[in-house]
Amino acid sequence: MKQSLWINGENRLTSAYMELKSPYNLEKIADIAIADRNDVEMAITAASDACQRMADMPAFRRAEILERVAVFLSNEKEECARLISKEAAKPIKAARTEVERTIMTYTFAAHEARRIHGETVPMDAAPGGEGRLAFTVREPMGVIAAITPFNFPMNLVAHKVGPAIAAGNTVVLKPASQTPLSAFKIAEYFHRAGLPAGALNVITGSGSKVGDVLIKDNRIKMITFTGSPEVGTYIKENSGLKRVTLELGSNSAVIVDKDIPLEKVVPKIVTGAYAFQGQVCISIQRIYVHENIFQAFVEAFIKETKRLQLGDPLDDATDLSAMITRSDLQRTKEWVDEAVDHGAVLKLGGSFSEGIFQPTVLLNVPASEKVSCEEAFAPVVHINSFSTIDEAISLVNNSKYGLQAGIFTKNIQHALQSAKKLEVGGVMINEIPTFRVDHMPYGGVKMSGMGREGIKYAVDEMTEIKLISFKIEI
Repeated sequence: MKQSLWINGENRLTSAYMELKSPYNLEKIADIAIADRNDVEMAITAASDACQRMADMPAFRRAEILERVAVFLSNEKEECARLISKEAAKPIKAARTEVERTIMTYTFAAHEARRIHGETVPMDAAPGGEGRLAFTVREPMGVIAAITPFNFPMNLVAHKVGPAIAAGNTVVLKPASQTPLSAFKIAEYFHRAGLPAGALNVITGSGSKVGDVLIKDNRIKMITFTGSPEVGTYIKENSGLKRVTLELGSNSAVIVDKDIPLEKVVPKIVTGAYAFQGQVCISIQRIYVHENIFQAFVEAFIKETKRLQLGDPLDDATDLSAMITRSDLQRTKEWVDEAVDHGAVLKLGGSFSEGIFQPTVLLNVPASEKVSCEEAFAPVVHINSFSTIDEAISLVNNSKYGLQAGIFTKNIQHALQSAKKLEVGGVMINEIPTFRVDHMPYGGVKMSGMGREGIKYAVDEMTEIKLISFKIEI
């Protein structure tokens, strides 16, 4: 299979292609186009030329296009799930869940397209404002550059493309190099759904080369990026006056208070820690357990973790498969070994074979270790104890990240105290921090980024407010 770029409603050949291989068995999947500067500029031109047509398109038409995309996904669920599974090594049952969520995301986008509105402004609330009628409208920004990661190759594309199209913008999409086929499949669906040529363009190739052109071209009005803090910081510092939304990851923590029924919460926490090999921005990495139940929790957690099945991502029984690259395996191994060398206790896992890193449990990890203070993005968790809720909150907040956190507690005071004091974008009470539904506001503080996703909130980010004022008498 040879996959070319998608520019201005048609496939565009390039002078160079790269091999796309399965992270699981390293078998070749396809040859993927490598865009050069001219290709990227052509995509931006196509998006810029389509701006007026999209801005003029009535809301119900944009909604209908988004609804058709959701229908196409529904009709080809299994094909899409297998595509995700092949290029990302995501276990097929998790890939099926992603497709279902993607359908919901585009459905929400269709709903939001129909209810974008402004508000009236009471001008006479201030002296000099009497005799005036004013209201606001929301208008599309223009060309939006969307840069997406590998871990949710369809749904995170939907979280950027869906609200952009709903708001009447055009898009230049740069998917992750390991998972481009999912993005091209979505572009095909939008084309079939009647989206004007140029309104969605997909370019693949070097992230740094493509990204540099996108962030420096003045025709790009906004950049929405999900990825590493280092790249996010570079984008923020080099994108001039463009609007920027950044989702930059985390080392998410969960607090387990005393008197919590372990049989109910442990399976959820194991799922939140190891789903898709821990390669999720809100994957549980740090677990803080009250000292009264610490030993019982550790035993239950390890017992539940040992039930996980490792293997081929296309096998329905598989819970964990290969990490996205072989270099990530080695990095994870080094981080685990460093933690053990510095006093952590390795209770389970800690090694890898043929692309798969064993689900790993560490105890009593110092906060300065990489497996605690950095984003592991791997099937690795550590479990530490605490004695008071203030101590637990302090441990969670002792991080440069702040995306989401969770707490399991029967104490309403502890729940409300955590809700107020945890320095994160979302606090999940009696739920794992990995919880997300696709219409809720989603984003973080500190090094976890800026701006919010979640369709309604992304539409707000992707529109400009214009004030219109009438002086009733001349």
